[in-house]
Amino acid sequence: MLVVALNETHPGERRVALVPDVARLLKKANLELAIQAGAGFRAGFDDAGYERESIARESDVAALLAKADVVLRVQPPSDAEIAALRRGCTLLAFLRPLDQPETAARLAQAGVTSFAMGLVPRITRAQAMDALSSQASLAGYHAVLLAGVSMPKILPMMTTAAGTIPAARVLVIGAGVAGLQAIATARRLGAVVEAYDTRPAVKEQIESLGGRFVELPLDTSDAEGAGGYAKAQSDEFLAKQRELLGARVRAADAVISTAAVPGARAPLLISAEVAGMKPGSVIVDLAAATGGNCALTKADEIVIAHGVTILGPTNLPAAVAHDSSRVYARNLATLLLHLVKDGKLQLDLEDEITKSALLTHDGQVVNAAVRAKLGIS
Repeated sequence: MLVVALNETHPGERRVALVPDVARLLKKANLELAIQAGAGFRAGFDDAGYERESIARESDVAALLAKADVVLRVQPPSDAEIAALRRGCTLLAFLRPLDQPETAARLAQAGVTSFAMGLVPRITRAQAMDALSSQASLAGYHAVLLAGVSMPKILPMMTTAAGTIPAARVLVIGAGVAGLQAIATARRLGAVVEAYDTRPAVKEQIESLGGRFVELPLDTSDAEGAGGYAKAQSDEFLAKQRELLGARVRAADAVISTAAVPGARAPLLISAEVAGMKPGSVIVDLAAATGGNCALTKADEIVIAHGVTILGPTNLPAAVAHDSSRVYARNLATLLLHLVKDGKLQLDLEDEITKSALLTHDGQVVNAAVRAKLGIS
């Protein structure tokens, strides 16, 4: 069975889905491997590294795909790339099916069996396959660095002969994987950190990292959905939340916002007046790809309003492509090895991991939530 990884064509994407040390794991399972020449270069993996692992390199993408049984990718394929996939092959990638369900429909029409890495269930035995978490952790880390270099203050308290410089105040909104890593990173760099989340259950995690949990007088008993993700709330709830959260936003030198709801627009938590923040303050909005937590956020742009800098990066893991590729490739390999028996794909559709991550199969979109998005009964 031939497993193939390609060069990513999405603008700004530097990651690669297969790295040399992870390739060794797949070869031990008697899988044949091939990679497009130069695919790992932007992530810091040259062709020589793949050659040392005896991984075939091919410049002709069409020839590579014509014989591929399994294709590993980072970003969803374009229409032209879907058309180039061999009917009956299997694709593993970040397919973002709840945000881009039309991609799933095209994959089904093309006869491609696909697994969406974002649909891997958050259960104990699937932790090593959880690509959303591995990439979100790196995004949370890098978001704090971005904030640090974008504001006119330093993060730690510093005592000098001219006096003491107080520590910067950082507010993290959303205490999922990205938010928790942002808390930990900001604390390591010396900032005073507080964090807010609608889910009361995360208070202990925030405090264990040295942050202060912000409690608002809101009814959050119904704030957590399946898999531990936050649930969408009413407009009335969000309006009250913005009002109450405003005081904490105004007190912050930097805000890292990560609040997201799967398959829905990100909750709007910071108004267009940016809550009266001090000039020079910074917002790094990690929810920019789904509309942003700040009303002024623009995806992949820097907006300056009321003296506040608002950054809307949509792919921070690509900024640290070497390490994000390594952990993502391990996520992919672990899922693939879960699906492979005796060197061949053998899909157990009763298995929770396989069933949850499977997006298209036998010419059909099989995920219920995505079928609903597409209007398929």
